[in-house]
Amino acid sequence: MQIDPVAAELGLEVDRRRNFAIISHPDAGKTTLTEKLLLYGGAIQEAGAVKAKRSQRSATSDWMEMEQQRGISITSTVMQFEYQKHLLNLLDTPGHQDFSEDTYRTLAAADNAVMLIDAAKGLETQTRKLFEVCRMRSLPIFTFINKLDRPSMTPLELIDEIEQELGLATYVVNWPIGTGDQFQGVYDRRLQRVHLFQKTGSHGSQKAADNSIPLDDPDIESLIPHHLYIQLLEDLELLDGIGVDLDLAAIHAGQLTPVFFGSAMNNFGVELFLEAFLEYALKPTIHNSDRGEIAPTHPEFTGFVFKLQANMDPKHRDRIAFLRVCSGKFEKDMVVTHARTGKQMRLSRPQKLFAQDRETVETAYAGDVVGLNNPGSFVIGDTVCVGSRLRYPEIPSFSPELFAYLRNTDPTKYKSFNKGVSELQEEGAVQILNSVDESKRDPVLAAVGQLQFEVVQFRLAQEYGVETYLDILPYSVARWVVDGWEALEKVGRLFNTFVVKDRWEQPVLLFRNDWNLDQIKSDHPDLKLSPISIAPSS
Repeated sequence: MQIDPVAAELGLEVDRRRNFAIISHPDAGKTTLTEKLLLYGGAIQEAGAVKAKRSQRSATSDWMEMEQQRGISITSTVMQFEYQKHLLNLLDTPGHQDFSEDTYRTLAAADNAVMLIDAAKGLETQTRKLFEVCRMRSLPIFTFINKLDRPSMTPLELIDEIEQELGLATYVVNWPIGTGDQFQGVYDRRLQRVHLFQKTGSHGSQKAADNSIPLDDPDIESLIPHHLYIQLLEDLELLDGIGVDLDLAAIHAGQLTPVFFGSAMNNFGVELFLEAFLEYALKPTIHNSDRGEIAPTHPEFTGFVFKLQANMDPKHRDRIAFLRVCSGKFEKDMVVTHARTGKQMRLSRPQKLFAQDRETVETAYAGDVVGLNNPGSFVIGDTVCVGSRLRYPEIPSFSPELFAYLRNTDPTKYKSFNKGVSELQEEGAVQILNSVDESKRDPVLAAVGQLQFEVVQFRLAQEYGVETYLDILPYSVARWVVDGWEALEKVGRLFNTFVVKDRWEQPVLLFRNDWNLDQIKSDHPDLKLSPISIAPSS
């Protein structure tokens, strides 16, 4: 039987790709883990601290000036690197809860998720919220329990918390030997070897030395304190007795999480995680569309936009659309159909993204992320395709909880103000609403968290030269009117409610609190309201 060379190429490229996002609560060490994965993947030569000293390089994934000033991640980035003949696409997400909407969109483009947990704090609020998003998408979840070299909860407490609070079965891949100042290393259940922890003078900027020996090596008791060695044997016996067996199907269905222990700051356990991840992770998989399921080896190219970013290169005032390739082969200068508008467009100057850096992309395959020039053509959720027209599901917006008029302090900069607001709206930095009263020209910012407001004002000043101030509005709940303006006209005047419109000119109701919302629902049971917005079909 003759082998189709196109199908063979697609199959080979899909098989070697792994795509994943990292989720965590702020300060769990997400950006640090990202840096160390890049270090072991050979993508960088020296890992940088998030809060960098002058003598250190700053973190690769935190490229925005405000991120470097505050030591937090506030925007998603994409980094691609090779490890053991595999190609990994790492979708780094904001750690701060005020940017959970950006994380939600990024998870729509991920095939796997890495849940990072601080060993001292266990599960935290933001981790729980993002886990639920992963569960809705049935994403495979890999758990990395970090900071074992510091005082922490016991490993059994951490495992029990994951199982009890998240309802997620666990499979322990490696097990710690001691914690805090007694942390000696981990036992790798895959290869049945003990890996001993060694601090180095490089403060984690270089790869850690890996001193590993078999568990049955007679020298092991001279290398590990006796009481910790005995504890390890007892723990392993317990895990073998009550732990579940490794089940790849359950991992891929998001029902079983492989668990790893380590210290990202000191690089310990990072390479062990990478090796197991390649073995257990889900490769690029099927995506649902309005034409049914589309396999990654489907011969026709398809993809969707999950993120927009303005001014990653301030010198060139660029606007980049992040495209997740879902099927087929992407090629530079290919002509595709923009599914929402039906127009043909040429994808010229495609870019391989590595945080703020980029280089020209000639080809890409399912699981890859390509940066496209975006002169206002794309919105988040857009599908592009070759051949038969199809659309992937839209990516909904979160219901915002904070609202404020955005005022321009300098009328002479009206054009710059409007341009900045428009471009930041396109990339999803914040939701922009407008009054139905045409005389009120100031936009209404709608945010999930206060820091989104600060980022918008900071970027308007830094990138567009516009100073602004906010007039806070007394509302905390937003709901979209499902059947549009006609449905709203039928109910007449609504009390204690502010009517605005979104970027699609669809009506949005703002309420002071949940009590006001419940009152409107009770008074108008036929009025259908939704907590999420989705771009209307053309």
